[in-house]
Amino acid sequence: MEKSELQFVAASESHYGRCNPNSVLGCAFSILALGFLFYVIPSHIEIPGQMQHPLLSPRFLPQLAGWLVLVLSLILIVDGLVTPPKRSEADEFRRGVPIMRQVLMVAAGVVYVLFFEELGAIGSGFLASVLLFLASDLRNIWVYALAIIFPAIVTLLFIYVLNVPLPPGTLWESLSLI
Repeated sequence: MEKSELQFVAASESHYGRCNPNSVLGCAFSILALGFLFYVIPSHIEIPGQMQHPLLSPRFLPQLAGWLVLVLSLILIVDGLVTPPKRSEADEFRRGVPIMRQVLMVAAGVVYVLFFEELGAIGSGFLASVLLFLASDLRNIWVYALAIIFPAIVTLLFIYVLNVPLPPGTLWESLSLI
């Protein structure tokens, strides 16, 4: 091979192309942000009729978050196209992540979403935390105590400090009726 071909091969092995993780994630987040801004917010968040100031609207914070995600994702796309990131040792390290660890992490998210109503915020947070700790291969029993303490504290903060009602869980409600 000629010298320029060797340089091209070396450069392509050390850099991602135009379709790099930054550009792909930026595109994905911009599509999600657009869907959130133009479908989810208008169709699911109602503005009360007596609303006098737009900053007090229940749509204000979700719209602010949606626009911020959109702007930052566009910046990520442009950055990925202009200066593609270099491949690093961390990329090689991530290739060796065991499948069971990946399955446990996905299962934690699925458990949290699917069982949020049934088990409540504390119960689903507990199960998701335990699955994440198992995926991280943590063996200290005191760390698992955080799986109980952290969801309880976060839930109580939301309920009593921020006045955000979270579901106690239909399982707990049915047990209290007995």
